[in-house]
Amino acid sequence: MGSIKPAVWKEKERLNGRIVDGLTVILRTRGCRWDGCHMCGYTNEAYPATEEDLIRQIDFALSDGAEVVKIFTSGSFFDDAELTEKVRIYLLDKLKEIGVKKLIVESRPEFIDRDKLETFKDVNLEVGIGLESASDEIRELCINKGFTFEDFREAAEMIKEVGFRVKCYLLLKPPFLSESEAINDALRSIEVVKGLADVISLNLTNVQKGTLVEKLWNARIYRPPWLWSAVEVLKNVKGIEIMCDPVAAGKARGPHNCGKCDSTVAGAIRNFSLTQDSGVFENLDCTCREKWKKSLELEDFSRIPLF
Repeated sequence: MGSIKPAVWKEKERLNGRIVDGLTVILRTRGCRWDGCHMCGYTNEAYPATEEDLIRQIDFALSDGAEVVKIFTSGSFFDDAELTEKVRIYLLDKLKEIGVKKLIVESRPEFIDRDKLETFKDVNLEVGIGLESASDEIRELCINKGFTFEDFREAAEMIKEVGFRVKCYLLLKPPFLSESEAINDALRSIEVVKGLADVISLNLTNVQKGTLVEKLWNARIYRPPWLWSAVEVLKNVKGIEIMCDPVAAGKARGPHNCGKCDSTVAGAIRNFSLTQDSGVFENLDCTCREKWKKSLELEDFSRIPLF
């Protein structure tokens, strides 16, 4: 397959309350058509794949089975410029052939329509949408997402009407928010989307190449979120399933604490995502936790709140 192999790995997933084997696949496509979000550098991995290229990628990726399969494109699964109808139908047939029980995909709301959804009526489908924040102001000014909360609402309602699950991605600590503003925005957003989403994925901002976030980070005016901030959000969520995979945890470009406790805290976050048991956070502690608390206090004391 040369240089266009998809990224493929196995990890544990939740399925109807059980922990099962999951397969994550990132297909190499032309990438996100919007390509304007301040924190996203995924289009650096874009590739002008043809239909035949994508079919070969699917064959390669699905050579091993799993109960849950996640198909990501670093863009939108339902964007015909990334995956044509022919490719999506080929993928659907392949999933049926290997007996997959649940398919998870992602899409911006503007590419979601009833006809495309109904193609997958025989599959247990979950569609993720990167809302990032329930605040239109934060989403526009801090993230440059390019759609409104109403766009998300309409897409989510359509997905649920067809009988599928909605996953809502929320972003912890977009640029220009203080740590406490970011925590509060995440908690507010969770409450707002509860009636629209079946599951929430809390994404912790990491510093990706070629992004505005990287420029701010290089200028030392942006720090990725503390892992303690993710714990604070997760342990206060009630009434909806929420998960979090702290990508690049413990690294300078990723969510981190002091360095000593990063692995332990990130492990607890991943464990919580599988079990939904907030008890995993009860015995977590480190000397840096007090520094985190003090940083929340001092950061807001020394600046004018944005939102």
